[in-house]
Amino acid sequence: MIVDLVQLTAIQIILCISIIFIAYAVKGLSGFGSGLIAIPLLAFILPLTLVVPVLGLLSYSGTLLQSFHLRKKVVWRDMLPLLPFSFLGIVIAIWLLVNVDANSLVFALGCFVVLYSIYSLSSISVHTGGRRWAILAGSCGGMVGALFGTGGPFYVIYLKLRQLNKDQFRATIAMIFLFDGGARMAGYAFSGFYTSQVLWLAAILLPVLFLGMYAGHRLHIRIDQKRFNQVISILLMVSGIMLIIKSSAAWI
Repeated sequence: MIVDLVQLTAIQIILCISIIFIAYAVKGLSGFGSGLIAIPLLAFILPLTLVVPVLGLLSYSGTLLQSFHLRKKVVWRDMLPLLPFSFLGIVIAIWLLVNVDANSLVFALGCFVVLYSIYSLSSISVHTGGRRWAILAGSCGGMVGALFGTGGPFYVIYLKLRQLNKDQFRATIAMIFLFDGGARMAGYAFSGFYTSQVLWLAAILLPVLFLGMYAGHRLHIRIDQKRFNQVISILLMVSGIMLIIKSSAAWI
């Protein structure tokens, strides 16, 4: 039985399938980061030490293909300075996952989601910046990515500062995720996070990921992209606030 393999209740499995389908359908529609949608919602029903490794495996399956396909357009001179700091952030994050109280991690996730939502809703413009920003972007991207599976915004901001064109941006961000994701999965494996429960749940959800992406691409609905992203940001803010309330209640 699936319930026995993943050691979850039937309701938990159904909720996981629904969340992954919605998250990747939204990504198929808009290109919006599925992890930012899926992880806060999954954190309501599952521990982060289960959610983050599972999402890491799911996301990496698509990253492998995309990074290989776009490899010739990667701007290596802008990407390579990121990697040492990204790896450092990942090491710190793995230590935090192993040693820090689960409620503290959920509280931090809620705060990050709320702050990211505020940033998304603001009209802050990004100008040109030097490669020294790789120190901050790489460290934060690696740490937040390994902790919460959502480090992409820091890499996106850095590449925008470097003023890459559309093709260069897509190729370089895919290659960053290839290295970043590989280091994360190695860290999770070394720390014992890839249990049979994680592997079975990832295997069950992988077809759901592809179905969600397919549904998102096939939906012929006219959407105002700016308004759509605003709605998603507001929903993320609500979920972040709820995570903060949930973790705070456990301390009372």
